[in-house]
Amino acid sequence: MTVIVRDLRPDVRSDAEGFARVRQRALPFMLFTPESLVHDLTRTHPDARFRQLIAEEGGEVIGTAQIGLAHESTEPGQGFANVYVHPERTGRGAGALLVRTAEEHLSAVGATTSYAWVLDAPANRAFAERRGYTASRSAHFLRLDLAQGTLPPLRTPPPGVELRTGADFADDPRPFFALDAETMSDEPSDIGYEFSDYEAWLEETWRHPLFSHELTSVVLVDGRPAAFSAARTDGGARYGTVMTGTARAFRGRGLAKLAKNDSLHRARAAGCTEAFTGNDSGNGPMLAINKWFGYDICATEVRYVRELG
Repeated sequence: MTVIVRDLRPDVRSDAEGFARVRQRALPFMLFTPESLVHDLTRTHPDARFRQLIAEEGGEVIGTAQIGLAHESTEPGQGFANVYVHPERTGRGAGALLVRTAEEHLSAVGATTSYAWVLDAPANRAFAERRGYTASRSAHFLRLDLAQGTLPPLRTPPPGVELRTGADFADDPRPFFALDAETMSDEPSDIGYEFSDYEAWLEETWRHPLFSHELTSVVLVDGRPAAFSAARTDGGARYGTVMTGTARAFRGRGLAKLAKNDSLHRARAAGCTEAFTGNDSGNGPMLAINKWFGYDICATEVRYVRELG
């Protein structure tokens, strides 16, 4: 059968379900739902020129791509193209067609560079390198068994320190945004970012259907947000930490551990049985924290880069 590539239609439930199904098989350590994918497509900032592509064969979705511009980058022209094919539907040309379509779109909207995450397996890396991509940094996916594992005990915060949840910022999320923006700008990355668009952050992060305000933990020091652990859930038993960080002025005091431990205990009490997170392989401090909690590396991705025509 012939493979075709087209855009995901946000108003067609079967498109989002097919996309989510492929991503769940290709990346079982990340959280996706049809609702979250539609939200991403319809709420991402227009300057990102974001698209979600489907590769279809005989009416079955067998491949996916998320493509766009890193519009918050301090350097213009930085694009991304993350392509994943159903692991039982490889070798049909879906990946190559998705990459070609993605690069055509990126070039048309002004991208000069394309970054792509590739699962660290020989076939995947060879696929990227045949298309002119060069390996850059790597990152790990980590998993923690919340049902059978043992979490560190909760401890009483020291004087002047208190624990809150994301839900406590419902009336005014801006202090949480400021903390998120500061810590994100310090994350290891090939691309430098400036996070200053509060309204975009509200749409893309705070109101995201996977984001759990109740399971997100925030540490206040003398009333000021100092550290946090942001949580997502898929509505079932799977929980993910999408960011854990500490404001620069408060680092070295164990506040990130305090926030993450609180969030993990909340997640387990809420019925979550699996916890996932991800770390840049060069982020030694956060990898050490996750090892302390009992996380194990379950997969690795390599970021590849190619200069576009």
